Amino acid sequence: MDTPQITAPSYAQPGGPPGPNDGPRGVTPTSGVIHVNTRHVSGFTVIGNHLAQHHELSLVAIGLAAHIQSLPAGAKVGIKVLTDRFPESEARIAAALRELEAKGYLHRSRVRLPEGRVVTRTVSYNQPRTDASTMPAPRPRPAVPVPVPPQAAPPEPVQPPAPVPVPAPTPAAPSSPLPHPHAPTEGLHRTAATLLADLRRRAPELTLSEGDIRALTPGVATWLERDAHPDTIRHALTADLPVPLKHPAKLLRHRITTRLPAPLPGTADLTAPRRKVVVIPLQNCETCERAFRATEPGHCRDCRTDLPEAA
Repeated sequence: MDTPQITAPSYAQPGGPPGPNDGPRGVTPTSGVIHVNTRHVSGFTVIGNHLAQHHELSLVAIGLAAHIQSLPAGAKVGIKVLTDRFPESEARIAAALRELEAKGYLHRSRVRLPEGRVVTRTVSYNQPRTDASTMPAPRPRPAVPVPVPPQAAPPEPVQPPAPVPVPAPTPAAPSSPLPHPHAPTEGLHRTAATLLADLRRRAPELTLSEGDIRALTPGVATWLERDAHPDTIRHALTADLPVPLKHPAKLLRHRITTRLPAPLPGTADLTAPRRKVVVIPLQNCETCERAFRATEPGHCRDCRTDLPEAA
């Protein structure tokens, strides 16, 4: 009776050695995410937490960056290829690529190949770059050794080349004026201005100032006056934007002017012309008063005497 009986332990026993994602002092958390990690020995990609837990990138951009970093060198990562691979639309994938470019995880440029074809060159960074000096430089071509003669001849005097006449600069063709609606209304201009200001939600590089919106509003109002759907206008103004885009207002002015749809034809213009039907009026025979059709009054066929008789 002198030995105390212990019926329960005084503290909880740890379930195992502490892991990198366990709670404080290696205790498994009672809520939230619980990690069950298996060590990879092949077929894996290392992704930094600065990307996986980025506070400003969207979830689509983070997932797209992880996918691109897992691809082998030379794999195609164009918008069309990514749209066929994932269920997201072209607009969402293009916006995610622009996010990664803005944060330094991706760089896209247009490069001309030796055969003259222009392709898009994409560079992926597992650490966000801060300047252009971190871009991999192209490999220089090996220099061809030039044979040196054993005895160099004395240099001959070089005659200066004759001056080449410089042609006079050709004046640039004047740009087409911005279209204006034939019947402008306050509602038409308000809708056009709202559409222009909303373009930055689809393409952040198309952020316009108030002055640019006022200048471009008549052109978009002309599209609306010609029954162009707002989605059609957004696609025409935001599709296939150049990278990088230096002058968004000039690009939009050019697209509004050159891609302006033709006016819709009227209903009467789409109706085929009808053939004119000539109706010959009825006449009463002056002899027997029988009705017959003729352009002028007279006699019917039976009462006419100027017709030849049948033999």
